[in-house]
Amino acid sequence: MIPANSHNFSSEIQKSNKPKTLNFLKTTLNSIQTYFSSHPRFWLFITFLFVQALVIFIVRTPPPSLPAEYATVSASDNHLPPPITIICNNTRSETDTPPPEVEECGIGKIYVYDLPSMLNKDLVLANCTDLNPWNWQCGIVPNHGYGNAATEFAGIFPGTLSSSWYRTNQFSLELIFHHRMLHHKCRTLEPESATAFYIPFYAGLAVGKFLWGNDTAKRDWHCRMMLQWVKKQKSWQRSNGSDHFMAVGRITWDFRRLTDPGKLWGSSFLNMPEMQQVTRFTIEKAPGDYYDVSVPYPTGFHPKTKKHIQEWQNFVRYYNRSSLFTFIGAKRGEIKNDFRGLLLSYCYNESDSCRVVDCGVTQCSTDSSAIHKALLGSHFCLQPRGDSFTRRSVFDCMVAGSVPVFFWKRTAYDQYEWFLPTDPKSYSVFIDHEDVRNGKSIKEVLMRYSEQEIRRKRENLIEAIPRIIYAKPNKGLGSFRDAFDIAVDEVLRRIKLEKEWADFVE
Repeated sequence: MIPANSHNFSSEIQKSNKPKTLNFLKTTLNSIQTYFSSHPRFWLFITFLFVQALVIFIVRTPPPSLPAEYATVSASDNHLPPPITIICNNTRSETDTPPPEVEECGIGKIYVYDLPSMLNKDLVLANCTDLNPWNWQCGIVPNHGYGNAATEFAGIFPGTLSSSWYRTNQFSLELIFHHRMLHHKCRTLEPESATAFYIPFYAGLAVGKFLWGNDTAKRDWHCRMMLQWVKKQKSWQRSNGSDHFMAVGRITWDFRRLTDPGKLWGSSFLNMPEMQQVTRFTIEKAPGDYYDVSVPYPTGFHPKTKKHIQEWQNFVRYYNRSSLFTFIGAKRGEIKNDFRGLLLSYCYNESDSCRVVDCGVTQCSTDSSAIHKALLGSHFCLQPRGDSFTRRSVFDCMVAGSVPVFFWKRTAYDQYEWFLPTDPKSYSVFIDHEDVRNGKSIKEVLMRYSEQEIRRKRENLIEAIPRIIYAKPNKGLGSFRDAFDIAVDEVLRRIKLEKEWADFVE
C-alpha cells in the first residue's frame, strides 16, 4: 500500500539524491565520450545503422501520387511531338542531358555503356513498323519502343487524351528504358563519377529471335558476346558487375534454361556466372531472386504531361460502367483443363453481367480499342495467369480503372511491390481457381461488394496509375514519378547503400 503522504515522501527522496544523480549522469556521459574516442569504428557503425534505417524508411514510403482534384478535359491539341533520334554513344551532342546538379543526384550518377550496335539497335526489326499478330517483334521500333500513335482511340477518348495512347508492344521495355536512360537527369559521361552502370543490351530481342528453334547456342550467342565485352571494362572489373543494371524485355523464365542441350525453352543468360550480381528489370521476376526486379508491363498509355495524367484519372474515375465484369482472352486448346477457356464459357453464359472480348475472334494484338472499351465499361476484369504468372492485361485493366480479379496469388501479389498498393485487398479481388472449377459463382462473389467498396478499390487503382505507366517525355515529368523513375531510383539507392556498406566493413 502507498502511504497517503507519498508525494511529500518522494519529494524528499528526490532532493536528497539530486547531487548523486547529477554525478552519476556526468560519470556516464564521460564514460560514453571516452568509449567513442577510443572506439571510433563503433561510432561509425552506429551512424551507418541510423542512415540505413532512414533509407529503408524512405524506400518503404509509397511515392507521392497526384492530387485527385477534378481536371477539365480539353477537346483540342492532338499534336504529337516529332520523335527524337536515339543516341547510341557517349559523345556529347546537343541532345545529351546537361551535367546534372549535385542536389538532384544525391543518390548517385549513372553511366550508360556504349555497346556495339549488334547488341542493341541492330537487333530491332527495322522493316516492321506496326503490330503484327504473326511477328512478335513488330511495333517495337517506332518512337523508341512506344510504338505508333493509336489513332483508333480518337473517337473513344475525349480531347487530348487520345494523343497519349500508342500501339506499344508488350516486349518493348528494353528500348523504352534505353531511351529514357540516355536522357536521365543523373546520367554522367564520366564513368569515374558514376555510382551505377547501365547496360543497354536488348536481351529480349536477341533471345526472342531463337526461342522457337532448337539451337540453344544461337539463343545464348548475343548474351555471351555482351558479357565478353562488358568484362573488359574497368568499371566492371572493379565490382564484378555488382553495381551494374539493365532492362530485360521478356519474363525472367525466358532466360533461365537450366540444362543443355536440345529442345528446352529459353536462354541460359541469367544462369551465367557473370550475371549473378547484375540487377535486371524484367516484366516478371523469379520470386526470391534479389537481383530480379519486376516492373510493370508497358501498356499503350504514355502521357506527356501531368495534366494528361490527371485528365485520364478523372476520365476513368467517372466513366459510366454498365457491366459488372469482363473477360478478355482466348481459349488455349492445347492446354489440358484450360482455365481461360473455362472463364470464356462462363462469361458467355453470364452475358447479362459479363462483357466478353474473345481474342480468338477479335484481333486483340492489332485492335486494342475493343479491349479498352470493355475494360472501361466494366467494374471488374477477370485476370487468370498468362503464359506465366502474369500478363500484360493486368496493367491494361488497372490503367482503365477496372478492378482486377485474380485466381492465383502468385499472379501479381509477389511481383510489383514497388508499384502497386501494399494491401492486395485494397485494389483487387481474389477467388481461388480451384473454387471456380468446382462451381463457385464469380458473379455472386462480385455482387457482394457494395458500390462504396468498389469505389474505394477503384480509387486506390486510380491513385496508382502514375506508378504503373511509362511517361513519354525524354526527361520524365519533373516531380512526378512514373514506373521508370521509381525503378531506377530504387535500384540506384540500393546499389549506393551496398557500396557504403562494403566500404564500411573493409
